[in-house]
Amino acid sequence: MTVFHRNETREPLPPHLKGGVIAIGNFDGVHRGHQSVLSRALEISKTRGIPALVLTFEPHPRTVFRPQTPVFRLTPAPLKARILETLGFSAVIEYPFDYEFSQRSADDFIHSILKDWLGASEVVTGFDFHFGRGREGGPAFLMNAGHTYGFGVTLIDAFRDENADVVSSSHIRALLKEGNVSEVAGMLGYRYTVEAEVIDGEKLGRQLGFPTANMRLPPEVDLAAGIYAVRFRRQDGTLHDAVASYGRRPTVTENGAPLLETYLFDFSGDLYGQLCSVSFFGYLRPELKFDGLDPLVAQIKRDEEEARALLAGVKPLGTLDQKLCFS
Repeated sequence: MTVFHRNETREPLPPHLKGGVIAIGNFDGVHRGHQSVLSRALEISKTRGIPALVLTFEPHPRTVFRPQTPVFRLTPAPLKARILETLGFSAVIEYPFDYEFSQRSADDFIHSILKDWLGASEVVTGFDFHFGRGREGGPAFLMNAGHTYGFGVTLIDAFRDENADVVSSSHIRALLKEGNVSEVAGMLGYRYTVEAEVIDGEKLGRQLGFPTANMRLPPEVDLAAGIYAVRFRRQDGTLHDAVASYGRRPTVTENGAPLLETYLFDFSGDLYGQLCSVSFFGYLRPELKFDGLDPLVAQIKRDEEEARALLAGVKPLGTLDQKLCFS
């Protein structure tokens, strides 16, 4: 799959990608609501025998308008692109979003990007998609533009889960803040996953007999501190069941920066510098401060047993979860 980054959006689109179905949105989290839009785009692509592309925006518009409070990204751009590739898209276009772009008219967006650059034959997006300066472009504007420029428009209603609740990125963020990764998995259709480089640490875990792969997540990540049953994917694609601690390590540090420390079961090796991912399967307990290292070690052993038992019984939620977290 091709990913077009900031500098490449000024170049002509390769001929084999023009005239395709364009799914438009931020798609942060690529949750089941997003997947209802994306799956429709893929269906049209398959029926007509034309490429399916995703048009998204980087950085997230909320981060541009409120830089002092950057948004908690559920799926940063590289991870999102990998998920979209797994779903079956031919290309992802990460269009540069800045204040200047936000001031372009809705008609300019349609004419210069959808018509001239992408040559869209069909646009698929959510029913509430707005674009252009002052959000002047909406569903009716898009439909009229399709008639004018000769492309179809498919609008998808809000997706509701089995409890009739609308699935949204903001709701998922709120659940992660509580550590409710099980409910999050139901909304995503796959296990919540983070990706980062493994960094050098203080090696205390190694001294205690539980060596960990340490990863520093972006500061805006608002995941509940605590202990989780997880699955760890090494850079070479190998999967390992594991237990992870996310937080400030109160037993050994004072006001330490949040760190994700993952103990891989039945593994020994050097992971430093590797870009790895961690998928969260279950929340075991909150982060605690222990009165010394001995009770900490005893608790880690109990956490390992609980995580092993939980992970032994997990099954894929669907095809996407199978590909991301099981194979």
